[in-house]
Amino acid sequence: MLGGLGARVVSAIHRKAFGLPPRRTAYTVERGLRMPTRDGAELLTDHYAPIGSSYGTVLIRSPYGRGLPESLLHGRMLAERGYHVIIQSVRGTGGSTGDFRPIAQEADDAQDAVSWLRGQPWFTGSLATLGGSYLGWTQWALLQDPPPELRSAVVIVGPHDFGRAIHGTGTFALADWLGWTAMIETPGAAAMMAARRRVATALRQPTAVQAAAAALGDGGPWFADWLGHDDLDDPYWQPYNATAVLRDTKIPVLLIGGWHDVFIDQTLDQYRSLPDVALTVGPWTHLGTTVKASMVTDVEALAWFDQHLAGIGPAREARVRIQVTGAAEWRSMPSWPPASHDRVFALDAPDCLTDAPGGSGTVEFTYRPDDPTPAVGGRHMSAGAGRKDNRRLEQRDDVVVFTAAPLERDLDVLGTPRLRLSVDAGPVFVRLCDVDRRGRSWNVTEAFSRSTEIVLGPCAHRFRAGHRLRLQVSGGAYPRYARNPQEVRYTIDCAGSSLTVPVS
Repeated sequence: MLGGLGARVVSAIHRKAFGLPPRRTAYTVERGLRMPTRDGAELLTDHYAPIGSSYGTVLIRSPYGRGLPESLLHGRMLAERGYHVIIQSVRGTGGSTGDFRPIAQEADDAQDAVSWLRGQPWFTGSLATLGGSYLGWTQWALLQDPPPELRSAVVIVGPHDFGRAIHGTGTFALADWLGWTAMIETPGAAAMMAARRRVATALRQPTAVQAAAAALGDGGPWFADWLGHDDLDDPYWQPYNATAVLRDTKIPVLLIGGWHDVFIDQTLDQYRSLPDVALTVGPWTHLGTTVKASMVTDVEALAWFDQHLAGIGPAREARVRIQVTGAAEWRSMPSWPPASHDRVFALDAPDCLTDAPGGSGTVEFTYRPDDPTPAVGGRHMSAGAGRKDNRRLEQRDDVVVFTAAPLERDLDVLGTPRLRLSVDAGPVFVRLCDVDRRGRSWNVTEAFSRSTEIVLGPCAHRFRAGHRLRLQVSGGAYPRYARNPQEVRYTIDCAGSSLTVPVS
């Protein structure tokens, strides 16, 4: 099927709105191709084909269907600029046959997809991969045994270690994975809305097992397995872990992340480990990278393929591009993190952060499982993630805060803040916030930990003059993390506690 007038109009609007270069060619679309796998399953596949010669093929493998936004943002966009694009529904989704076994199934099926491509008369032998989140994982799965045709990859908020994403804090990431499982089990917009309501009701249950039963019934059988395997050294998690790929991958990889994305830690681990890599990080949440970030990510993905697959584009100007939140300022730099020096704040009871050495006193609070400390914004996959005003949360008696004096000048924190917290119980949820001149407390970065030496998530944020740094401490963030079933009385010894931020 040739892209018609309507498709051309939509593509023109997309090009103008996103600042894309002009189209290079017309294209055709062939939908619903049946790609066979080694065990007899058939994976439904759409092929966007440029008319005339091509620069290569981009493979996109997804459990979320083959329509919008992928069809427009990547299928049509790349085909109009000379690339064959394959958008494929993974096993057990989008009409593809076979049973869906999330994550663990993708390595073999990705290899079968490449084998199928080799048999197509239009395949030139030059291959790239693209996609975000689960679509990023399908790329890491393929890279466990990289085909010789693979020339480059663009991985957007794509974890390489799902066990760590599920259990990595020592507490099950309940809301994200229960919500995701319910969504996968009930495709379609209306069904997904009903699933969200069902999950919201189910999360009132006192345990994760009861919440799963209420939300999923007999569906999502893998979810119970995830709950039951809380030891990341268990061989169960081996098919979910592609960490070795980061050491062995030789192809150029563009990584795209968001400061409010749940996988930002893994994205930066990938950056530190891959030998031929570039990095872009914006102010986005996980869901925000799907469409909101596309004005940046689509342009960068096309430029990456033009450089590394087609050989027609200029080299990327800087290895790293990041947006500094709080300043809405994009910066280019040769590496991440930039050079910095430490600024240390002491905790001083009852509620102060101070530059003076050595705080004093103790602060106590109690976590109660019948009224667990709620999650507000932050780094997770669900709607409602990201930057939020924390004032109502901070008024609870199970949340304590330590606030610094107003800054005399702008303070740029670029890197990974660290907290030494002398506390007699655990776990703790900690958060660094930016308190503006109106008293609103905006979350910047955070961590959930059972340690007294806590590494908060990476950030790039400007605390403006007149603003104040605030450290927030609580015993949970429900339902983002499964609730602790025990009541816990916490005592923080301020004399043994300090916050260190990297200042550039």
